[in-house]
Amino acid sequence: MSDIIQLLPDSVANQIAAGEVVQRPASAVKELLENAIDAGANKIQLVIKDAGKALIQVIDNGCGMTVADAKMCFERHATSKVRKAEDLFAIRTMGFRGEAMASIAAIAQVEMKTRRHEDEVGTLIVIEGSSFIQQEPVAAAQGTSISIKNLFFNTPARRNFLKSNPAEMRHIIDEFQRIALANPGIAFSLHHDGSEIYRLPASALKQRIVHLFGNNYNERLIPVEEETSIINLKGFIGKPEFAKRTRGEQFFFVNNRFIKDAYLNHAVNRAYEELLSDENFPLYVLFIEIDPANIDVNVHPTKTEIKYLDEKSIYAILHSAVKRSLGRFNISPTIDFDQETGFSNMISHKAPEEIVPPSISFNPDFNPFAEERPVPRDHAYASFTKSYTGSPGAGMSPSAKNWGSLYEIAKHNTAEQSSLELSESNEEGYVPVQKQLMQLHNRYIISQIKSGLMLIDQQAAHERILYERFLLHLEDRKGASQQSLFPQTITLSPNDYELAKSLLDDIKSLGFEVREFGKNTLVIEGIPVDLGSTNVNETQLFEHLIEGFKNSQQELKLDKRDALARSMARNSAIKSGTVLGQTEMNTLIEQLFACKTPNFSISGKPVIQTIGLAEFDKKFDK
Repeated sequence: MSDIIQLLPDSVANQIAAGEVVQRPASAVKELLENAIDAGANKIQLVIKDAGKALIQVIDNGCGMTVADAKMCFERHATSKVRKAEDLFAIRTMGFRGEAMASIAAIAQVEMKTRRHEDEVGTLIVIEGSSFIQQEPVAAAQGTSISIKNLFFNTPARRNFLKSNPAEMRHIIDEFQRIALANPGIAFSLHHDGSEIYRLPASALKQRIVHLFGNNYNERLIPVEEETSIINLKGFIGKPEFAKRTRGEQFFFVNNRFIKDAYLNHAVNRAYEELLSDENFPLYVLFIEIDPANIDVNVHPTKTEIKYLDEKSIYAILHSAVKRSLGRFNISPTIDFDQETGFSNMISHKAPEEIVPPSISFNPDFNPFAEERPVPRDHAYASFTKSYTGSPGAGMSPSAKNWGSLYEIAKHNTAEQSSLELSESNEEGYVPVQKQLMQLHNRYIISQIKSGLMLIDQQAAHERILYERFLLHLEDRKGASQQSLFPQTITLSPNDYELAKSLLDDIKSLGFEVREFGKNTLVIEGIPVDLGSTNVNETQLFEHLIEGFKNSQQELKLDKRDALARSMARNSAIKSGTVLGQTEMNTLIEQLFACKTPNFSISGKPVIQTIGLAEFDKKFDK
């Protein structure tokens, strides 16, 4: 029997490795940007076409490479950052595996121009599917420019698994934001299909956060800083009132490397536990400086997972530092034993002798039933101190004398009004008084049924009604719209803007009239007619729609239209605590029982509960 085990060719091995290192265009963007940072660049440009499927280009002004280094960087396990095994536990650079460039070259068409500062001529290298096509001297600026064209051109199965352009672009923006946050001292720019998305000058961390997420974030940030023998912690956290219902603005950096760590994330959330509900997530951008010997970054090819030598101590330091910052800036309640601030407004700055004690004056002979006589305007003040004399009945008006008959009049009017309401309700087809619906604590609707009592959750019922209605609109594309008198503009983050663009057709089918208006800005000209009768804020409703869509997709992995209908229903439904009239309650119940699934809410919880007469009898021991 012949031997069957053989060594794979380098081209095949590189394609296999690329499956771990380069999962989508955003993975290639991450590797190229990290290489530019390791090269010492202070200005980096990222150019994207067709969401990275057609072109990914990174231009930096770093140290550049020699001819030999330029060719060697595309070999597997070729790196300038690790010399021996011990170096793995003293890593300060972003890259160290030496796999990224070889993996990218195996699945794309790569063109690289590079020149060192001391060289007069640069080097051009063209590689296609791990094969060298061209290498020659060329005029080039100092630094390195790498262009990746037609990603996954020779692995069509991987290319078919890529998402839509807006979805892939959101992943690219995520990677760009993480690297830009970790390096505020470097100027970055991002262009997509000829339009500029970001232009970030070198700045301090707070300015970088504002430049990335918007000017309104300037008032949302609280600084955090802590120095210990184990770690040094610095960064910013968000005020509780600006927390969102979706994740996406939570950033941990260990030695300037972005990481994902549920354990440390729990430490931050615990500090907010008395200020936020479980379904809201605060903003934080936190940097941890730690001795590289106490961590292991060589855990996963993406280098977003880290193992710590003393994980519990880091957890405790992080939790206490965030908690202290929230208290220091009067976000959470604190106790000051030196001075109780609650009495600070009661302290007078006047001298004790200038303080006059208050006095009370009253007229012991004042009679509220005495007849009032016209008083000249000049003597208006005297009327307040005038004495009234005479018997209790003297000077009383006729209505005051017959005050006892008011009770009889009130009873008569009440009876007439009750009979009138009953007759009117019967004439107009309303439910009679004894069978009318009742609202319990403005949360539940109570209705009498033959077998006992029916209890309906008004918010869950309305969510079910709107969900099925919006889902129908998304299928038949016939959602009616009500034009706004004054169109509203809304500016989104680049990530949310790309998401909104991908959902624009479905959003319009719900009844929204939305169009693009410049950089990261949309104009809302109309809202669904189902919401026209409610007092809604168009921009706030649209923001909640996007946040709810992201939340539904993250938690339930729903398809796009179902997640959009759920988000719209949750944000548009009446809330617990809303007062409803008889007509509104009757309409709500009629529409609920017209639904396909009236008994369950869109989250799977019951909408209707019935209590039988036998259960009531049991309560009263009958």
